Amino acid sequence: MIALDYLEDDLSEWFVFGELGLNGAVKENIQLYPLMLSLANQKLISKAIVPHASLSKLSKIPNIEFYGVKTLQEAITLLKNQTTASPSINAGGIEYPYYEINSEKYYYLKEYEDDFLDVKGQEVAKRSAIVAAAGFHNILFEGSPGCGKSMIAKRLRYILPPLKNDEILDIAKLETLDFKEPAFKPKRSFRSPHHSSTLASVFGGGSHKAQIGEVGLSHRGILFFDELPHFSKGVLEALREPMEDSKIRISRVNSKIEYPAEFLFVGAMNPCPCGNLLDESKECRCNELEIQRYKNRLSDPFLDRVDINVTMQNVNVGDKSSYSSKEMHKMVVEAHIFSKERGQENFNAKLNDREIEKFCILDEEANSILDIAINRYSLSFRSIKKVQKVGRTIADLDSSKLITKKHILEALSYRRR
Repeated sequence: MIALDYLEDDLSEWFVFGELGLNGAVKENIQLYPLMLSLANQKLISKAIVPHASLSKLSKIPNIEFYGVKTLQEAITLLKNQTTASPSINAGGIEYPYYEINSEKYYYLKEYEDDFLDVKGQEVAKRSAIVAAAGFHNILFEGSPGCGKSMIAKRLRYILPPLKNDEILDIAKLETLDFKEPAFKPKRSFRSPHHSSTLASVFGGGSHKAQIGEVGLSHRGILFFDELPHFSKGVLEALREPMEDSKIRISRVNSKIEYPAEFLFVGAMNPCPCGNLLDESKECRCNELEIQRYKNRLSDPFLDRVDINVTMQNVNVGDKSSYSSKEMHKMVVEAHIFSKERGQENFNAKLNDREIEKFCILDEEANSILDIAINRYSLSFRSIKKVQKVGRTIADLDSSKLITKKHILEALSYRRR
């Protein structure tokens, strides 16, 4: 900075970033990308001098001119000749397949590392996975060990809706905060903490500086809890807020930070401690008290935030493959396009009360069925809204403007019994 005092030109529009070595070399820093993206989103920066090694990553950020330098002397020379200097690279786009709706590009990836063809049988679970992916609905799989709960959860990532440019940049920022090299792919994150994880590791924390946790890192992707009842009561109850509000708040003496946390929650659990309660060929070794204690680990307020509940079928020798991930992804994309073309911004699962009233329109027969279900099952206000939103997603998969009888019946079939 002492060297810059000798420059006579106005430097108010310039920002300089990088680590300076003792030999005058300007080095890259892994935290530079999230910092630059944050400044760009706030429209606080238009020109930036950065380490030359960072150009490939930073060029993805729009509306900023980047000037790459390798040494301090190059930076000083550039500022002396700022009127004639040209950007090393202008903001580049995301080079992946996309479709455009209302002047907005949605990028997708045709890569299916884990394919649903590997899952034999389980047609109900596959159908529910399509619905969950299309509307970003929280989903809970319950079934015997080895029936395919984790397999479906891990494959769900590859059939999720496409991403906008700014969403891809957000995911890259989270990868950087997780000390990974950002890939800049239209590929949503998948976080799967172990059930022994602490409250701080799941939600973030730190005594002096609040660090991001698994919930924050799952933003715009999937948060998968395997062996759900074995997570601590504190973790499960604290998860209710981000599942409902799509935000995570960390409060410490020295700082209070709020992270966005719009994720698709996926849970997997056995029907009982030994896992054999639903298995026709194995005997359950649990007594009623043990089963009740196991079930009681999940509170009603927590379960009320799950949109889709699926009881997995028994595994049979004759079970065959049906849908591939490519076919399922196509269904999700078509439903996504259908929802966007009616002017809807948020996923169906994230619709607020005003948006539910606007977009979740039931025909007369569907309304009658919902009224009967409300009285018969004593549905809470939250449950009613979730049935409407799941019904909207099922209607989108059918390209139907109205939620009809069959859509609301399927939505009701996913409610917890």
